[in-house]
Amino acid sequence: MGLTDRLRRGTTPAVGAEEAHQEGVDTEAFQQVKGELHRTLVDRIDFKSIEKLDAEELRKELRDLLARMMEVKELPLNRIERERVVAEVIHEVTGLGPLEPLLADPTLSDILVNTYNTVFVEKDGKLQRSPVRFRDNDHLLHIINRIVSRIGRRVDEASPMVDARLADGSRVNAIIPPLAVDGPLMSIRRFGRDPLKAADLLANGTVTPEMMEFMKGCVKARLNVLLSGGTGTGKTTMLNALSALIPDNERIITVEDAAELQMQQPHVCRLETRPPNVEGRGEVVIRDLVRNCLRMRPDRIIVGEVRGAEVLDMLQAMNTGHDGSMTTVHANSPRDALTRLMSMISMAEVNFSESVMAQMLSRAINILAQVQRFSDGRRRLASISEITGTEGNVITMQEIFAFRQTGVAEDGRVLGEYVGMGVPRCLDRIERVGIKFDHAMFAYRRESK
Repeated sequence: MGLTDRLRRGTTPAVGAEEAHQEGVDTEAFQQVKGELHRTLVDRIDFKSIEKLDAEELRKELRDLLARMMEVKELPLNRIERERVVAEVIHEVTGLGPLEPLLADPTLSDILVNTYNTVFVEKDGKLQRSPVRFRDNDHLLHIINRIVSRIGRRVDEASPMVDARLADGSRVNAIIPPLAVDGPLMSIRRFGRDPLKAADLLANGTVTPEMMEFMKGCVKARLNVLLSGGTGTGKTTMLNALSALIPDNERIITVEDAAELQMQQPHVCRLETRPPNVEGRGEVVIRDLVRNCLRMRPDRIIVGEVRGAEVLDMLQAMNTGHDGSMTTVHANSPRDALTRLMSMISMAEVNFSESVMAQMLSRAINILAQVQRFSDGRRRLASISEITGTEGNVITMQEIFAFRQTGVAEDGRVLGEYVGMGVPRCLDRIERVGIKFDHAMFAYRRESK
């Protein structure tokens, strides 16, 4: 017997956890019960008093109050359903409502809300539908406003698109009507509470030991690194892992649209853009922050992602004493990444010829690493290339390591091998700082696990 029937009949037969999940978790009646308790609870709470309580004490007080309220109302709920109602109402009051159990699951990498009653999650590189839902579009909009208001941003009809972040660094994008036709939409790109380190990338097969050793050498030798890849390929994760290799005695300044990099060093300054206010004033873009950070005596500059004219200032910084800087760009291949950067330079409204832009890029960027998500959901460092110079208007590259796909197994797993493509020219610069490599590592072949 489902929750709806029991509410009508006033009976509460015992059911197991699985039955309760299948029958009662997301019925309209369950949502009505939760909504009624939530409204009653909000009316009774002294918000000035609860501000003095820590999170654990607050949950205990709310749990006791809800238990008394349910006894007074004589709600026909079994123990499992009572616990769920209590948990969800607490999430509504203290957290992000239906998102809380999803955010508590470390195995989920993306949470995609397609209006109030359709939520998808990405797990192990695959999208799947979640049973989680919001009460209605107003409920979803309330949660979106709660997220963006915490970092001083807003979303309304005048500004219907917003980028924000959660406390754990997860990236949030929301878009509401009139731009979203069927109701508010929200995408949460998650990052682990503990950022992946080089050892983690080796363990999950994202890179090989030879590739990681080479990238370590590049970071320590202060080569400028550009990470490219499509959406969701793991560029930020890779950037976090590489930036963790920067020595602790260097001053690092990060520049991002929404601060999500998880730097481990003690000397880090984090800068974040700001959208315009209600009057359309006060906007601060990445280019403004890159220019400002040059006056902050940085040893290294890390730009979360270049999308426009700020690339010119970033390249100039790389060319004028800020070696070892890093950034990412959206691109499907290393060659596409360079093409995109050249087009971004033209956005800066400068009259550079193609040959001048090519030379600027070739002198600023030393290493270009391509991250790719394959059909089996796994992310791999698919290519590491060295920028070697220019030939006319064309930037020349030498591939150092590459992943070559050979097929797909019956279980959907991508088959392939990692291949060393040759000794890079930059090896002399790396060895000058005391890092020695066996040249045989640049001519190896290894099957992907």
